[in-house]
Amino acid sequence: MKKLNLELVKVSSKGQLVIPQDIRQKMKIEEGDTFAVTSKDHLVILKKIESPILEEELRDLEENEKAWKEIEQGKCKKATKEEFLNLLKKW
Repeated sequence: MKKLNLELVKVSSKGQLVIPQDIRQKMKIEEGDTFAVTSKDHLVILKKIESPILEEELRDLEENEKAWKEIEQGKCKKATKEEFLNLLKKW
């Protein structure tokens, strides 16, 4: 099983975060790239997007919002880590 690559970063006085170099390289993030940003409770989600936003990317963001509402309404089931990873493999 692949180990989660987790790094801690701090927010600057201007509200900026530094994305670690290995993540920038893996995702081919370059200066000037555009990201869609959303949040829920203590979770912030960044999605690298092409400019202008593609219709498919807008649908992805709408699906995320729909999923959060379903979670709040208790429509989601709990799964162990192994069950979740197996579901992802099938997906």
